[in-house]
Amino acid sequence: METKRLNEEELDLAVAMLTADGLVAFPTETVYGLGANALSENAVKRVFAVKGRPSDNPLIVHVTGFDQVKNYIVHVHPLAEKLAKTYWPGPLTLVCQTKENAFPSVVSAGLPTVSFRMPNNDKTLALLEKSGLPLVGPSANTSGKPSPTTSEHVYHDLKGKIEGILEDGSTAIGVESTVLDISDPTQPPMILRPGAITKEQLEQDLGIVIAVDKHLIKESEAPKSPGMKYKHYSPDTNVVMIRDNDWKKAITVAKKQHLHVGVMAGPGIVNQVQSEVTAVFCFADDSVEAATKGLFAGLRALDESEELDVIYVATFPEQELGVAYMNRLKKAAGQQFFE
Repeated sequence: METKRLNEEELDLAVAMLTADGLVAFPTETVYGLGANALSENAVKRVFAVKGRPSDNPLIVHVTGFDQVKNYIVHVHPLAEKLAKTYWPGPLTLVCQTKENAFPSVVSAGLPTVSFRMPNNDKTLALLEKSGLPLVGPSANTSGKPSPTTSEHVYHDLKGKIEGILEDGSTAIGVESTVLDISDPTQPPMILRPGAITKEQLEQDLGIVIAVDKHLIKESEAPKSPGMKYKHYSPDTNVVMIRDNDWKKAITVAKKQHLHVGVMAGPGIVNQVQSEVTAVFCFADDSVEAATKGLFAGLRALDESEELDVIYVATFPEQELGVAYMNRLKKAAGQQFFE
């Protein structure tokens, strides 16, 4: 199968592919998604097959707005419309109770809930409008590996397996959306997966306390949201998290063990260690925003270096955006810090 790389002028072709149960990767502000008609069981099953995704891992459905979501949900949470009005289009996914048989059960992994999001990307919003379809859109990559933040990442993983890729350069944020569970209208919202919209931001805007589910889902458990597994976003090369004060010791230990080390960090750290390691991926600056945007790209880039034994990655305080960054990094590293 030829995978066509599509520009904005080829939206009609992308729509035709999706209508015929084809798969089209699309850009968002977070990562690239693998689009398929959410109402077609055959199309959705192809998504799982192409990605090698476990069937117990539910999908997020991408929509043009909350008016579209209303067609599918029941027991609407009293904060649902306010959340959509405040944050859509944007990196917030809402988990809602759905009407029976609103979607094929494969979309929700058999759960009575479905996750919805309106992405903040003009090309993808135009694709959603033109198609008139709700589109599933898990990350457009091989399941369990670092998510794609460029169309090149998508092409690398899925070339010859999907019909098309709607191209739009690098994504702005670099990690997947915040997932907020509002499926029970009698309970306060709960964050199932952290993202760029933070607990602090939600609490300030809503004026309520937001709970956070910190339970690590094991391989034998069924997650309520994508991205909840214990180990995820993981390259083939071993990843180890390095705290600020441990860099010198970590490099010394690696040299004693004759390890080929790759380093992912901002220029402040990279400039100190690059002469002592095999390869580096330098974030644009030393901020958590730059690290978050570069995390998946860096893991992919260093993983392609066959000579590396380990990838050392900088950590950040778990506050604000650092919560989302560390959530992804911990799963990529299988929770492993340098000790």
